[in-house]
Amino acid sequence: MGGNIIVSSTKQALSIYALGGINEIGKNMYAIQFADDIVVIDCGSKFPDESLLGIDLIIPDITYLKENQDKVRALIVTHGHEDHIGAIPYILKQMDLPIYATRLTLGLIEVKLKEHRLLRQTKLVEIDSNTNIEFGTIRLTFFKTNHSIPDCLGIAFHTPEGTVVHTGDFKFDLTPVNDQYPDIHKMADIGKNGVVALLSESTNAERPGFTPSERFVGEHIEEAFNKAKRKVFISTFASNVHRVQQVIDAAFKTNRKLALLGRSMVNVVAVASELGYLNVPEGMLVEASEVGRMAPDKVAVLCTGSQGEPMAALSRLASSNHRLVEVLPEDTIIIAASPIPGNERNVAHIVDNLFLLGAKVIYGSGSVTGMHVSGHASQEELKLMLTLMKPKYFIPIHGEYRMLHQHRILAESVGVEKENIFVINNGDVVEIRDSAARVSRKITAGNIFVDGLGIGDVGNIVLRDRRQLSEDGMLVIVLTLSKTEGTIISGPDTISRGFVYVRGSEDLMNEVNQLVIASINNSQQAHVHKWDVMKQDIKETVGQFLYAQTKRRPMILPIIIEV
Repeated sequence: MGGNIIVSSTKQALSIYALGGINEIGKNMYAIQFADDIVVIDCGSKFPDESLLGIDLIIPDITYLKENQDKVRALIVTHGHEDHIGAIPYILKQMDLPIYATRLTLGLIEVKLKEHRLLRQTKLVEIDSNTNIEFGTIRLTFFKTNHSIPDCLGIAFHTPEGTVVHTGDFKFDLTPVNDQYPDIHKMADIGKNGVVALLSESTNAERPGFTPSERFVGEHIEEAFNKAKRKVFISTFASNVHRVQQVIDAAFKTNRKLALLGRSMVNVVAVASELGYLNVPEGMLVEASEVGRMAPDKVAVLCTGSQGEPMAALSRLASSNHRLVEVLPEDTIIIAASPIPGNERNVAHIVDNLFLLGAKVIYGSGSVTGMHVSGHASQEELKLMLTLMKPKYFIPIHGEYRMLHQHRILAESVGVEKENIFVINNGDVVEIRDSAARVSRKITAGNIFVDGLGIGDVGNIVLRDRRQLSEDGMLVIVLTLSKTEGTIISGPDTISRGFVYVRGSEDLMNEVNQLVIASINNSQQAHVHKWDVMKQDIKETVGQFLYAQTKRRPMILPIIIEV
């Protein structure tokens, strides 16, 4: 979820820059700089909220990195979630840099690069927890962590000013379903040798206790499959490979075939299976088109859309708009994910529609249904990480302000000095020089909007116009003027879109037309012949009138044609 951090040399300072993921969920990006060497950590994206009309994706602003491109040595990716890899294709279109990541993470990155036709020109380097890399003055070592996707790493940056540790997303799952245990001993060794600064994720800093093991979910999924009398539909994050494996296991044990719905689900299963991270029994997977012809108690469907995304598979199933598969009465639907804040309404709407179709729906808090556990550390695990690393300075990252604030309290409770904890904002720079740290300056940071093929070409002014159109609509006024006389030849013709229904508001439209004629006549009498001045006068006159009559402010577009 983003935050760029840079560490520089003893004489020059070890600096930490946050470029994303601070005071937000998503868009992770960090960097460490020492002297003339910059190493970037993660390159994530986040999805827009409903106020960002038409925006497809939000990515970090990399102005600082572009300005110092000759110093940027590499991008290190901690794991394969969208909020850590989603912006990579867009950043590579702006600057070249080699990418270092674990095997599965690289596989997921390759899918994105193929879609953007960037794969051939990008250097990809596979790493693991035993890798040791040097980039000039910075040496990198790694340690295994648990999360809701395999192959996650924490990173230790060894510099002349000391060691900086970035945890990545993590939890301490001591019974992981893939037997990839966290490197607790290695973490303790790093802490024993001294950590000058720790950057640790804060997503679950408000949750007490420990996050349950993913193994807990598998038992409940299998139980639900056993109880189901007809088709089973289960929706989860495509990238949660552990959860996907447990769905495959449950389907196999209950003698069901499995169909996949959703492009991201198909892609992730293909990559993870090819690389050996998923064990799919031969003959288990069937095409979605076969589901309707199979006995309903012999098939299950694994699909995307657990966050209520309007175009995802689950949403189309709930509205009976999927062209290959339909939900019928007594089918079982399992939503094996908790709604991300802001998605609750969309998820609730889908659940309502599924109940209307007569389905049995298992949804809600994972602690109640047993169908979901978080991939992020709760309070006791966050304290454990702090205790293992024993940092002199602490920077909570990856979370909204209340989460960062709570993480600061946890750090104080395990002995980190209050004045050594920095709750920063995106763009803030923490410099460490001769073992003393301070927030020294600010660099450019923020959001870049991706809309279709455009990167950064939609800004606040365009969004303001879209908001105005969505709220009050548009009024187009077309009139034709004589080029020689300057008089009106035809019109004005008034076209309303999203403002009022013209046939039901003829009197209002007639008054608008009279105002336009008066405005043009006034311009002629004042010997004003510049179109932009005439258009502005029409906008102001008609806008004031319409607000007085309707208390609405539609976008007014005068179109003047000269003949």
